[in-house]
Amino acid sequence: MDGLPDDEVCIGDRYRIGAALFEVTQPRVTCYRVGLRMGEPQMAALLVAHHRPGFYLRVIEEGEVEAGQAIIKVSTGPEAMTVEEIDRVLHLPGHTREQVERALRIPALSPGWQSSMQALLDQAEGGASSDSAGLSTAATAPPPAWPGFRPLTVTHIQPESRSVFSLHLAAADGSALPGQFLTVKVRPKGGVPPLIRSYSLSGEPGTGAYRISVKVEPHGAANNKLRAHIRVGDQLEAAAPRGTFYLTAGDNPVLLLSAGVGVTPVLAMLHALAREHSTRQVWWLHGARDGTEHPFAQESRELIATLPNARSTVYYSRPAADDRLGVDYAEGGRLSAEPIRRLGLPTDADAYLCGPASFMDSLTAALVADGLDASRVHTEIFGAGAALTPGIKGAATAPAPHRPAGPSTTHPTPSNPPPGATSSSAAQNPPQTSSSTCEPRRR
Repeated sequence: MDGLPDDEVCIGDRYRIGAALFEVTQPRVTCYRVGLRMGEPQMAALLVAHHRPGFYLRVIEEGEVEAGQAIIKVSTGPEAMTVEEIDRVLHLPGHTREQVERALRIPALSPGWQSSMQALLDQAEGGASSDSAGLSTAATAPPPAWPGFRPLTVTHIQPESRSVFSLHLAAADGSALPGQFLTVKVRPKGGVPPLIRSYSLSGEPGTGAYRISVKVEPHGAANNKLRAHIRVGDQLEAAAPRGTFYLTAGDNPVLLLSAGVGVTPVLAMLHALAREHSTRQVWWLHGARDGTEHPFAQESRELIATLPNARSTVYYSRPAADDRLGVDYAEGGRLSAEPIRRLGLPTDADAYLCGPASFMDSLTAALVADGLDASRVHTEIFGAGAALTPGIKGAATAPAPHRPAGPSTTHPTPSNPPPGATSSSAAQNPPQTSSSTCEPRRR
């Protein structure tokens, strides 16, 4: 795209391209993965420092767009605040109250950026320095232990359940906070670009090794390659641990809630609590399908037994005939809002949730409804979120495809579809997208 520099484009500007109308909503928030892919760990910081973040647009009017069409400015956003200026207000020191108030008067500014600007204003009104006040916890996370990627040696491979296995990677000088993740490069054959995936660290922090746990999925290219080809003694390129989902110090109760392979980061937190011989109240709540899909079952039981004020409730949604009620699991059914309400969880706790988006949304709402402050609920999604259309104005769903004229016919599904074709089940379950600016966590 030619033109449209960040110091000229304003939040709220509208542009027509072909038959579609777009509106500028916020500066682009650069994911650290850009630096990893380009071999420049400081890329995100460089884009901010050089005032070239880029920006997002939402679709106001849908229409066909083609390469070579002119980008026509239709209107200027209220306050005429450029992308470069608003990005500078949030990320760099020296902004003024007037700039923050101008930003908050722009209706097109995305909800996330509105919240950040409101945080800046609230802290300024409280008399404190407002530098970086609007940034998320990601901005204050500890710096990575090393730049870029470096090779780590696989020292052990351990099956954890029917679909989950763990890789132990030697890292004598490595450190991580309980709950963080490791990003690795998986190199397919044939000279194709490497697959970059992130996996939660599931082992005890500070042991001179990292343990990542991987769930094998039918179409998980990286996960399946690791399962099929990685061997003890092989090397895996890894970036330093990252992430803002980690256990924080304190003496108040801790709630660790997970579903499926979402257990991995909270298991690292449980390890940290056990190592410290913590006297905090610890509630371990986990949901699995059955005993064969319950990773780290024995390991978690042993850790809980070392904590004087810990209790555990495990839920199996479809217990097998040999799963023992009262031994392997406490209740049948899913870990959901209703069981949470019956437990009488402490309202001064910090809660850490990891699992599918629907699981976390439901349990977060239940915890808050029962009196837990929303700021004490910390969540980590694995996989992709539900399908959505973040750039489309409004929430209207697309109309169903119309049936073509003429008699209906039945066509067989080919047993070996050509490249690019999808089966009927794939068509009914389109690829999901995430509203996160970074690729979602893979396990």
